[in-house]
Amino acid sequence: QVQLVESGGGLVQAGESLRLSCAVSRTIFAINTMGWYRRAPGKQRELVAAITSGGSTNYADSVKGRFTISRDNAKNTVYLQMNSLKPEDTAVYYCNAHNIATLLSYWGQGTPVTVSS
Repeated sequence: QVQLVESGGGLVQAGESLRLSCAVSRTIFAINTMGWYRRAPGKQRELVAAITSGGSTNYADSVKGRFTISRDNAKNTVYLQMNSLKPEDTAVYYCNAHNIATLLSYWGQGTPVTVSS
């Protein structure tokens, strides 16, 4: 019943753009903060961007100004628009739903993004 399904990853050249999508079950989408995390090879998973049910956002310093997180309530979907991609953005990107009150988190399986120089 708790489903998060990412899509939109792929291989692009530096400077190009991608948009990731995360389709979320209705009940989870309605009450949780949504976020995008990424894990590069040999590194810890890090928060890329997050958006609350009220629309407040925050971003990692490394992506601020280049990435935009948004949500479509009609489609129960959260997006990550990634512009001006850099090789260091290469990672597997994971969609996350986090409930502030209960501290429960749910994860998608990830979608890989590779940025060539």
